[in-house]
Amino acid sequence: MKKTLTTIFLFVFLISFAQESINFENATFKEILAKAKREKKLVFMDGYASWCGPCKLMEKNIFPLPAVKEYFNANFINARFDMEKGEGRDIAMKYQVRSYPSYLFLNGDGEVVMKNYGYMGEQDFIAIAKEANNPLLATGNPKELFEKGESDPAFLLNLMRQNAQTDYELAKKVSERYFKGKKDQQLTRDDVGMLLYFVKSPSDSNYQVFKDRKEDIVKEMSEDIYNQFDVNIKISKVMESSLNQNTGVIDDEYFYKNAIPLVGKTEAETALNRMKVIYYPNVGNYKEYEKAALLYYKNANDFDSEELLKAAWIFSEHIDDMTSLKQAEEWAEKSVMKTETAENTFILAKIYDKTGKKANAKMYAEMSKNLAEQQGKDSSAATQLLQKLK
Repeated sequence: MKKTLTTIFLFVFLISFAQESINFENATFKEILAKAKREKKLVFMDGYASWCGPCKLMEKNIFPLPAVKEYFNANFINARFDMEKGEGRDIAMKYQVRSYPSYLFLNGDGEVVMKNYGYMGEQDFIAIAKEANNPLLATGNPKELFEKGESDPAFLLNLMRQNAQTDYELAKKVSERYFKGKKDQQLTRDDVGMLLYFVKSPSDSNYQVFKDRKEDIVKEMSEDIYNQFDVNIKISKVMESSLNQNTGVIDDEYFYKNAIPLVGKTEAETALNRMKVIYYPNVGNYKEYEKAALLYYKNANDFDSEELLKAAWIFSEHIDDMTSLKQAEEWAEKSVMKTETAENTFILAKIYDKTGKKANAKMYAEMSKNLAEQQGKDSSAATQLLQKLK
């Protein structure tokens, strides 16, 4: 009997040990912040919801991992709040938590020094923690530190990311200091993305970085795409001014008058049509979109099949002119020839239906339905089209 009790005790112990996780504080938010301030640490907060699947997977698969427990317990005051209950509702509102799980790294004053979200593997989860765990962030206000001249690269990169959407002007100033410090260092892919985000015109100081570091940048993108960015940067102000805010229509005459001296006639024409195919569908002006798309995608072989398929989809939904639909047929066919998917075969079927090619429409609608069912996707749209074609 004694042996049996010992075995049971050991079993229970092992189960308990296996369930150990990050040491989350059982305290109010105010108490957690006070403790972080006393110990000069950041708060790591897991913002979850009771119904959230990825939240449960993080709790089950990631939080109990030895490396995760060790790092988070040693470096942070850890907290968990259900963002839809009790105090969590106020926290969610204060920090604009809209997706779960959300991870907040806060200093003792409750200021966000880093924010992330979603299910993560062990390495990525520890990596964001290490990025947040910069000693500068635990004891000082990030914006005040920046104003005092702080130039630590990791600090600047984090401050840039945290303010890119909420305080663009601050983030832009931070980016200028960051890239000035990268003068003699290789630019990473993330660096290139950040640089492009903060370059809006040739008058921006980062534009000179864009020009000087062309060799690094074209390692991450084709030279053709680099040149497209260059054109867009040069004429970005012209683009903004050419849009009539009252009518929602782009003023071609104004655009060409001001853009051609900057980039030349050919580049100006391409840029204008590219602007139109992005802008007009978003405001529902499909008449103007149709004209712009036919010009922009005139040489279809110059474009990726997925981009052409998107244009074909818009035509299948909103355009009735037969000549235009014939062009959309070619765009959709190019995508289907590359690889047949439930999506592109459906779009091609819709266009064939509108151009009167009923047999072809039925064949590709059947194909779309079968592909969708094989892949566990929704096949209802293809089914409805087939019923219409009977």
